[in-house]
Amino acid sequence: MEDEFRREPTDRPPVRDAMDWDGVRVFLAVAREGSMRAAGRSLGLSQPTIARRLAALEAGFGGQPLFDRLPEGVRLNVAGEQLLVAAEEAERAMLAIERRSAATSPLSGTVRVATGECAGGFLARYLRGATKTALPPGITIELVDELRQRANLVRRQADMALRHEPPESGDYYVAKLGTFGVAVYRRRGTEAAGWVSYTEEQAHWPTARWVEEQVAETRMPVVCRASSMLMRVEAIRAGTGRGELPCYVGDGHSMLERLTPPIAELAAEYWIIVHRDLRRAPCVRATIDWMKALFDAQRDVLAGTKI
Repeated sequence: MEDEFRREPTDRPPVRDAMDWDGVRVFLAVAREGSMRAAGRSLGLSQPTIARRLAALEAGFGGQPLFDRLPEGVRLNVAGEQLLVAAEEAERAMLAIERRSAATSPLSGTVRVATGECAGGFLARYLRGATKTALPPGITIELVDELRQRANLVRRQADMALRHEPPESGDYYVAKLGTFGVAVYRRRGTEAAGWVSYTEEQAHWPTARWVEEQVAETRMPVVCRASSMLMRVEAIRAGTGRGELPCYVGDGHSMLERLTPPIAELAAEYWIIVHRDLRRAPCVRATIDWMKALFDAQRDVLAGTKI
């Protein structure tokens, strides 16, 4: 009787396991960050997990190391350099697939927004209500501090970004949201004969330079330096000194009084930036609509023309 199942030819070469995308992603993170610990932070993985996945990838290349292990970290060797271009091409293809997959997702999930303290605080204040276009209840907004790590939208470190300037190039949907007015405030009933300013690391910021110019003109000393807006607000509210704040923040504190009209040279524009592939995702589209409606409804509050 003829065999029910045919046997496969024995001279066919064995099929190799498919390459693991996670291994390629780890390889690229280690190459870019220069250490397994830093790569783990960028990917949200532990250092042992990074080391394990990298070892598995190297095993797929016959156990050949892709990095030189050095006391200060790791560095691509010749084999790693040869793999880098192909790995980056694979990354671009996989990220395009992920973005298009996300574009077919239902109207729910987390939308990761990279922005600074000022715009992030404004969005957090109005997450529910205050606009004609409400944010759907199935969407969770995750706000990421853009200043600590400038999110790469192509690699989906964030779904969208709010920045002061539009990108010069790239396949992005870009729209201007609005302008934040800035003025000088102090605690009501106090002289506030000193300035609350920025740290030396922030001295290149336009707002920091402006405050230092005021220090020289008014001959008032700097009484406090702080790296975050929250700390500067608390110092000003405590009567430590005077300082510039976004108008929506300063005008919203009953203990603060405004000393100047909105300062034209400190007005901050905000632009929303989203990769075009991801813009088609229902939850991303809904978030864009909500942000546009919110900025439009609160335009006067943001500009400092409505107190």
